[in-house]
Amino acid sequence: VVLNVGGTRYSFSREVLKDFPLRRVSRLHGCLSEQDVLEVCDDYDRERNEYFFDRHSEAFGFIMLYVRHGHLRFVPHMCELSFYNEMIYWGLEGSHLDYCCQRRLDDRMSETCTYYAADEPNGGPEGKAEGGKWLERMRRTFEEPTSSVAAQVLATVSILFVIVSMVVLCASTLPEWRAPENRSVEEHSRYTAESVREPSGIIEAICIGWFTAECIVRFIVSKNKCEFVRRPLNIIDLLAITPYYISVLMTVFTGENSQLQRAGVTLRVLRMMRIFWVIKLARHFIGLQTLGLTLKRCYREMVMLLVFICVAMAIFSALSQLLENGLDLGTKNKDYASIPAACWWVIISMTTVGYGDMCPITVPGRILGGICVVSGIVLLALPITFIYHSFVQCYHELKFRSARYSRSLSAEFLN
Repeated sequence: VVLNVGGTRYSFSREVLKDFPLRRVSRLHGCLSEQDVLEVCDDYDRERNEYFFDRHSEAFGFIMLYVRHGHLRFVPHMCELSFYNEMIYWGLEGSHLDYCCQRRLDDRMSETCTYYAADEPNGGPEGKAEGGKWLERMRRTFEEPTSSVAAQVLATVSILFVIVSMVVLCASTLPEWRAPENRSVEEHSRYTAESVREPSGIIEAICIGWFTAECIVRFIVSKNKCEFVRRPLNIIDLLAITPYYISVLMTVFTGENSQLQRAGVTLRVLRMMRIFWVIKLARHFIGLQTLGLTLKRCYREMVMLLVFICVAMAIFSALSQLLENGLDLGTKNKDYASIPAACWWVIISMTTVGYGDMCPITVPGRILGGICVVSGIVLLALPITFIYHSFVQCYHELKFRSARYSRSLSAEFLN
């Protein structure tokens, strides 16, 4: 088998292609017809068994060095974005680059606001073959709020339902709306059943119906059902919708002798889980999406920050408990009777919150408190630079993606 990339020829055995590190090249092994071959490469010579790729030959040479030696670096005097485009074509990702080149690529993408997505807005041939053009349009309507006029209308309606449901949830905690706590079991059961027929119960049922229908439709039109279930936002949708049906079923089927209904705690917890609906707004606002994507990419820095805090908390809590209560200095501070109790003082001091509910009274304890506050400022500031740069990059990527769909929306208006 001969690969001709931009005029440079490479020879391989067909068995090598089966487990080739480059995904596009390995796909040639499974091609059964010439049409399948032409979907992978640009041209094919049957007599010489030669595959032609109209790509950058020097970039492919550096990619072949990665295949042989395991190190991938940028081509000198070549644009990082152009080389990254070649990498995506051959089936590589930014994580395959060496660390120094990854930093160069991140800086370059942040400067130019460039975002490379695996699924283009118009959908690839595989998506069209799988569900048809209408299915791809439905999928974009529910997943991309700026992809079309219908998607914007749907997103606006969904936001209104979220706002209404949050208002009803907040209003239901007012004393005038709540059921008295001293009701008997029979009265509480009758009140719970009647509350469904009240205006607030009707509004809540309508909102739940909308969210349920939206979730079902998005599941039906999704390409990969397993991936759909694993997405964090879809899990949050399920956690926000399920408690309503559980509480209704418990009210209907448990009867008067139910311990859960008698206590009422489980029902209140399930109803309060509707607060997760607020996170649904992340589908429609770039700010919340940026926050989620930043936390996803900076989990190492976040773990490092938590380790810093935990180590400092262990040290300062032990020392403060010793200075304030452990030593016989004539005064004992009861607030620092144990190390776990001192941990609360350490965390509010390191974060410079300072509630004032507990404070050291000895001179050594106050000196330690000052050191604790200064240490907290320094430790919390160390990972902030990495998180900030990641936040800016995520914001540029999502904004570029939103602008790309907005251009397609403008074309739709013109048409």
